[in-house]
Amino acid sequence: MPTLPTTLGDLSAPLPGVVLPHEHIFVDLGPIAARSYAHADVDEVVRVMLPHIQAAQAAGVTALVECTPVGVGRRVDIVKTVSTAAAFPVVVATGIYREPWAPDWAHAASEAELADWMVRELTVGIETTGVRAAWIKLSAGDDGITPVEAKILRAAAQAGRITGALIGSHTIRGRVVRDQLAIIEAAGYRADRFLWIHTQAEPDFALHLEMAQRGAWLEYDAIGSPDFADAWFIEHIHRLLSAGFGSQLLLSHDRGWYDPSKPHGGIQLPYTYLSESFLPALQASGVAPDTITQLTVQNPWRAFAR
Repeated sequence: MPTLPTTLGDLSAPLPGVVLPHEHIFVDLGPIAARSYAHADVDEVVRVMLPHIQAAQAAGVTALVECTPVGVGRRVDIVKTVSTAAAFPVVVATGIYREPWAPDWAHAASEAELADWMVRELTVGIETTGVRAAWIKLSAGDDGITPVEAKILRAAAQAGRITGALIGSHTIRGRVVRDQLAIIEAAGYRADRFLWIHTQAEPDFALHLEMAQRGAWLEYDAIGSPDFADAWFIEHIHRLLSAGFGSQLLLSHDRGWYDPSKPHGGIQLPYTYLSESFLPALQASGVAPDTITQLTVQNPWRAFAR
């Protein structure tokens, strides 16, 4: 039976409300050398982020996926503390971000060592938190995959083969996704266990269709952003549904978050726009309630459970 590891333990069935598959509670986007994440005030993070989680709960959100990997300030201990304070399950990731954020130890490690580390975090737990990662988060450069990014991806494919975990990648260009899928399949894993994060950033819709035809998950995760109008998302969702790819689509904001490199964590954006504004507009455009449930409840479960 599939299970979904979270900060509050394993789930054995989908939760009844909206699941946000791409958000952040804590992420360090400051200078790499400063390592601000290592010195964060845990109590302040809880004070700042707890009201945002509670507002999401009030809007019908029942879980979110925290997408911060190693390299940009992953602190699963802090995320677990926020999650526990809210009694709100959060799904966390193993994995390493792209260059130049990949740490020195990832450059030095062999592919086998990286795979073993990912498997351990997926099956035993992350550091001393007692929380198991549910999936693998990584990235690739816009101009192509570097040797260390390719090594991390091959290691992720090996870990995926062992655990069944989803591999999600922050990848802006569809042609780079094409290369990533080739690497994953050459390593013996499957395209249908790959999630193209930030699909909306690729302007060529033909590439969205190409990756979906290969079996990959697509994620439109800038909903509520000033860079993309709701009408853009609604049109593209309709096009994917008409093409038969509704079972491979995820929707989210890429919002939050507490950034320890900024005073008091910077400025946070709420996790409520999808539930309160976008989904009613999507339904008003002609998308049936059952399809909206598929996109926001069933699809996240199928993608991240293993």
